[in-house]
Amino acid sequence: MVLAWSRARYVEVVRRADVATFIRCHINAFTAFGGLVQRCLSDNAKVVVLGRDSAGEPVWNRVFLDFALRVGCTIQLCAPYRAQTKGRVESGVKYVRGNFWPTAEFTDEADLNGQARTWVETVAHQRVHGTTREQPAERRIHERGHLRPLPSEERLVPFLRDARKVGRDGFVASEGGWYGVPWQWAGQIVPVAPAPNPVTLWAGTQPLVVHPRAMQPGQRLIAPGQWPGLPHATPRPVTPAVAVQRPAVTVETRPLAVYDARGGGAPCSRPSKCASRWSTSG
Repeated sequence: MVLAWSRARYVEVVRRADVATFIRCHINAFTAFGGLVQRCLSDNAKVVVLGRDSAGEPVWNRVFLDFALRVGCTIQLCAPYRAQTKGRVESGVKYVRGNFWPTAEFTDEADLNGQARTWVETVAHQRVHGTTREQPAERRIHERGHLRPLPSEERLVPFLRDARKVGRDGFVASEGGWYGVPWQWAGQIVPVAPAPNPVTLWAGTQPLVVHPRAMQPGQRLIAPGQWPGLPHATPRPVTPAVAVQRPAVTVETRPLAVYDARGGGAPCSRPSKCASRWSTSG
């Protein structure tokens, strides 16, 4: 995300590009900028707009539209198939790829994003911008006065957590990992706050379980006290099988001469195939 006037930027690397992650990136960016902007110019991505109706009006992604209305930010769409509409962002992406990414060495997502924040403050914001001829860090000082305060945390909580259903085995799937909760929560919906580390599962306003982030796809992390008190399953009664007496079937065996006679007396060139075919059909 790039602020239009100062050219201050926010960079975050994520594992997924779904609408929940996209909204969290907005919240993180507004927090880093120190306030909320009045208008966001956005691309025509599915996380923002699903398409356009017969009149050419945008069909908004309801979750993202709810977020924009709740925080009070106007969303403006770029012209379709015209990247020049958001040239500040496009050039910023090229700058990140060419200046930050080639030298990045990291151990995990948190380490990478920490390096990205450091690079933004010490490199990207300190350089003299090619268009403004000023440092983004200096222009941002004057721009902060035009930013609005962020909404309260209570208004943002629904967008900071993912609603997940607890499986019958007491695990919740989130970003490739499986996180355990007490077995009593099986089948219920629990909010999950995915973060680089740790991952928190909530019961209302209280943390239910806190796990370290899964380091491998499919890794299962068991919660303390996940299984104690689990009732043993009652064996189902087994119905004894009833033997069914089927009548014996007798298949008549005929010599091949009978089929030769029915075929006009011509001998069969492949008697084994003919016998098999006639026995099956007759």
